[in-house]
Amino acid sequence: MICRQDSGNNKPRDQSTVSESSRRFRTEFLEDWPQVPGAPYFDPSTPDNVTGLVGYPVTLLCKVKNLQNRTVSWVRHRDIHLLTVGRYTYTSDQRFEAQHKPRSEEWALRIRSPQRRDSGQYECQISTTPPVGHAVFLNIVAPETEILGGPDLFIYAGSTINLTCIVKHTPEPPSTINWTHRGKTINFDSTRGGISLVTEKGTHSSSRLLVQSARTSDAGSYQCAPDNALSATARVHVLTGETPAAMQGSAQWPISLRLPALFFLTVSLIKVTV
Repeated sequence: MICRQDSGNNKPRDQSTVSESSRRFRTEFLEDWPQVPGAPYFDPSTPDNVTGLVGYPVTLLCKVKNLQNRTVSWVRHRDIHLLTVGRYTYTSDQRFEAQHKPRSEEWALRIRSPQRRDSGQYECQISTTPPVGHAVFLNIVAPETEILGGPDLFIYAGSTINLTCIVKHTPEPPSTINWTHRGKTINFDSTRGGISLVTEKGTHSSSRLLVQSARTSDAGSYQCAPDNALSATARVHVLTGETPAAMQGSAQWPISLRLPALFFLTVSLIKVTV
């Protein structure tokens, strides 16, 4: 039997086309790194702690030296879940994305809209035998507002009410921090007088409310409300006589309340001694 070769439909591919295709594949997918003696290793500057904000993109960075033809992967320790391999993302969670520029030593894991549950340990791994890894701890935080010393503060009548509000973990300092007393905005120009506010903005912003010569009408709920975080509330009790039963035996009295009682006790002991 004689087999006939159809030279018209089965033309051999041009060798230059094959070489160009192979070169592009190595460049784009295998990176065609030059073979350098020695094992790959992590750059000492690779960070091992990253803090991000809820809802704002965060990137975990891994720097690898002398990678050659190895691959870099990102693994989440919580469930031993493989997230990325090279420049490919291996999870159905579309918030995660592998990022890498050709011939760069940086292999990044980007998380869009991170949540608190994403906090934990992640590991950047190199496909050596056995694999070597670099752990990175991610901490996702949410904006917080706190009035120091709250939720209840006890003040003697005639002393100064000093309320300090701390705002932290915000993407930027709050534009305004408003104060209210019993649900009404505090008027610093009121006839009451003696009310002042000191605000400092930064990584941790603070607002300090001072009310001089406290009176019973100054008691009640005070609220600190930044424009980019949740508000915080503290209740001020203005004492006009003896320490109320609710505070007796408490080890959490403010120093301003404990000192008069200690002075009275000292004077009594002196009188008995004499």
